[in-house]
Amino acid sequence: MKALLDLSLQPNFGPASVSTIAHRQSLPAPYLEKLLIELRQAGLVRSVRGSKGGYQLAHAPIHISLGQILEAVGETIEPLAAQSASTQQAEDWVTLTLWKRLHQKLKESLYSISLEDLYYDARSWQAAQGAETSFVV
Repeated sequence: MKALLDLSLQPNFGPASVSTIAHRQSLPAPYLEKLLIELRQAGLVRSVRGSKGGYQLAHAPIHISLGQILEAVGETIEPLAAQSASTQQAEDWVTLTLWKRLHQKLKESLYSISLEDLYYDARSWQAAQGAETSFVV
């Protein structure tokens, strides 16, 4: 998440090198590289070759959702236990149905929150703290 927010700060969403992002975000470069490869394979970032290359967002931040990001890096919000719908008691059926509805609403929420929303949340927090305009997310 931090890497994508970092990329959203680049002028004109231009590329940034792995080492630059890793330094700014205090992340190990090999770990960051692995994440960026997964994000590239998911179509959320693209790599740019050359001396001024690196990684950049593949889409405007408003078009990248939190759900897409989590999915790209293998995170899941699926229920922990696989529950059977063939329960014999009404209470169990109601509980199972309730959890399925909550799970669906959570998924909808994750896919409705954009990288741009997170960017503005980070900026708002920074302003509330009285921090400078250039920041590490």
